[in-house]
Amino acid sequence: MTDTGFGLIGARQRGNWVRLRTIIWLRWAAIVGQISALVVAQQIYALQVEFGLFFLVVGLSIIANLVAMFVFPENKRLSEVENLLMVLFDLLQLAALLYLTGGLNNPFSLLIVGPVTVSAAALSARSTVFLGAVAILVVSVLAVFHMPLRTESDTVLRIGELFVFGNWAAIVIAIVFLSVYTRWIASEVHAMSEALQATQLALAREQKLSDLSGVVAAAAHELGTPLATIKLTSAELMEDLADNPDALDDIQLINQQADRCRDILRSMGGTGKDDLYLRHAPVTAVVEEAATPHLDRGKPIHFETSAGAGADLPQPTIPRRPEIVHGLRNLIQNAVDFAHGQVWVETGWTGDKITIRIQDDGPGFPPHLIGRIGDPFMRDRRGATERAARPAYEGMGLGLFIAKTLLERTGAELSFANGPSVKARVADGHGRSGAMVEVSWPHDRIDARFGEARMPVGDNRPFET
Repeated sequence: MTDTGFGLIGARQRGNWVRLRTIIWLRWAAIVGQISALVVAQQIYALQVEFGLFFLVVGLSIIANLVAMFVFPENKRLSEVENLLMVLFDLLQLAALLYLTGGLNNPFSLLIVGPVTVSAAALSARSTVFLGAVAILVVSVLAVFHMPLRTESDTVLRIGELFVFGNWAAIVIAIVFLSVYTRWIASEVHAMSEALQATQLALAREQKLSDLSGVVAAAAHELGTPLATIKLTSAELMEDLADNPDALDDIQLINQQADRCRDILRSMGGTGKDDLYLRHAPVTAVVEEAATPHLDRGKPIHFETSAGAGADLPQPTIPRRPEIVHGLRNLIQNAVDFAHGQVWVETGWTGDKITIRIQDDGPGFPPHLIGRIGDPFMRDRRGATERAARPAYEGMGLGLFIAKTLLERTGAELSFANGPSVKARVADGHGRSGAMVEVSWPHDRIDARFGEARMPVGDNRPFET
């Protein structure tokens, strides 16, 4: 099957998500606020400000906005570098206004943190570090060099040197803390978004494969009757044309090709009825179906079945949903990848729940990461030996995250643990010392006896043209 997926949107592309129109409107809001502050300072508090230079700095922002509006389309998305330059321009423009209005004596000096916070949320770490360094440098310069802010009586408005230092320290700390905090939260959100996107892609692929297998089975069923007719008719013609060698050879060829088509269809699928009972299967059959791709990888998978105490019910029947099959398949793949030689898949049920336990004889989960298993993009520092044993493994935690997310959508609860230590394994001869994953469902969430399992058998689906 051709893979037509486009993959995930990486972190480097996030800098291209911001539209120019968004930056323009935010800058207009800043311009209105700056002019309003100047009008209030002049009309109400009668402060003396270099109005010519002030309007020159604000006018640069207005000109930049007008050029951006008329030169570029509104839906233009800025690149990483363009976003960095836009935010840097706003930072320097604000620094120029603060220089004209008292530096750190101006209570609005705290706004210098804004551009750095925007960078931490939307741009790369490198851009954020650069803007943070520029902001700290600007604040340090403004603490020493600035034009005094005077009242109408020519009194200089300034705060004590200790408070100036306090403002400088508070702004620097705010720049560092808010940029790290915002960057951390944004990274978590982006990582979760990408992981959920990967989960949807995996589920869509599993659903596509499931639908394809159903189409193949339906085709095999529908073509079975005409092939049987061809087989029967050719056999009768071979008897009637036994004295005509040339025609007999042709009829025998038709008969052989009909047999070949029958064998091909048998390998593709057995039945094509829309049997609603086929949408469900015994829990052990679903588990074995999930493990099928990993049965021939050189590590035996042992299937065990056990009914708990008081479970006098027959083996539960569960839906053959893509979420369940793909989720269990990922867990089994993880066990096979890290197992030294063997994997155990134990299926059990009691009166109130169904449990599937997957365990291997490998090194187990790193103890310091057990509490975080299932988080997306969780990297583990592996040694050279482990990397050589599993070179294709990227260690990003997406496989377990996808499995956990898909299975939890069906009402499952997952728990992760390690088996006994290697020394205990040697002592008692028990080989299950590796990682252990337990998946459990309440009966009323997955057992086919509850819900649509009582629906009758459906008719054949006609092919639509």
